[in-house]
This record gives sequence, C-alpha cells and structure tokens, in this order.
Amino acid sequence: MSDVRSSTIDRKTNETDINVYLCLDSIGSQSFDIDTGIGFLNHMYHALAKHSGWSLTLKCKGDLHIDDHHSAEDTAIALGLAFKQALGEPRGIKRFGYAYAPLDEALSRAVVDISGRPYADINLDLKREKIGELSTEMLPHVLSSFATSAGITLHVDTIKGKNDHHRAESAFKALAVAIKQAIERTGSSEVPSTKGVL
Repeated sequence: MSDVRSSTIDRKTNETDINVYLCLDSIGSQSFDIDTGIGFLNHMYHALAKHSGWSLTLKCKGDLHIDDHHSAEDTAIALGLAFKQALGEPRGIKRFGYAYAPLDEALSRAVVDISGRPYADINLDLKREKIGELSTEMLPHVLSSFATSAGITLHVDTIKGKNDHHRAESAFKALAVAIKQAIERTGSSEVPSTKGVL
C-alpha cells in the first residue's frame, strides 16, 4: 500500500473537458483549485474536499450556454473515477462511515459503504429552483453520479432546515466526514468483507 493515495483524471466529451487531481491523504497540507464554471458547485466541492481531508484540483470547461446539467453531472463522474482510482483496492480501510453535520438550522446525515456496489439514495428536499447558478435538482444528481462512478453505496438525507443553501451544504459536509471515516486506514492489509473481495 503506497503512503499517499492520489490520482489524476482527464475526461473529455463533446459537452465537457474536465481535469481532476485528487489526493485522499492531505490532512495538514490541503490545497484546492476548483473551477467548474458554476459558483455554488465549486462551493460544494470545496466543502466536500475540505472536510474529507483531500486536496482537490478540478477544472471544467462545459457547455454552460445550454445549461448546468452536463458540467454538474460530468464533474461528479470524473470526481468519482478519481476517487476510485486513488483509493485503489479497498484493503486495510474501515469501509463504513457515517456522520451528521449541522449548518445553523439545517442538519444532514450521510452513510457510506465502500462496497464496490454503486447505489445512492439521496433526499435533500430542496425547495428553491436554483442556488446561485446551480439548479437544485442537480445537487442530488451530483451525489448520485459521484456514488455510481466511485462504485460506493451512499445514503444522504437532509433531516431538517429551512434555508436551501444550508441544507445542501450540510449534506456535502456530512458526506465528507462519512467518507473520511470510511477510507481511514486500519493498519491491516485485510479486505473488509466476508467475501474476501470488494
């Protein structure tokens, strides 16, 4: 097992051109350079990286003249691929993580299983059409796309809160803390599964 888990992903389609560098082991030396072209999405990725203990460079040139869908979805896919590649074989990690994160009146819960089985159940219950320039319908889609691409099981629920910015941000922060716990090294080299593989 290498000391530092990191990866670089370049993903180019007719709709987006994305570059990602992700380091999962950056506590104490984190760096962030995030530009998706969508301010609130940048803010969510920054929160995710900060509270996961990651360093993250994420650049996206997307077809925002159409709308925010392709840039939001494709950055989540690329980040999920980068996460899966950086983590490598899920050996010697805790595997499961869960966290609650508040932001003022809002409270969210995230539960993560580094399972090899992509699944997401996301319930943010946002009311506004947009937060900044990001359609609120894209926020659960971003989380689902990340989980599918990363090959993890993910449950995220915003339990309460009146302010949609707070609800969304508490969800991303809860996810960050849960992921940080799930990928924490145990000091063993075992695969955390009765099957012997994940």
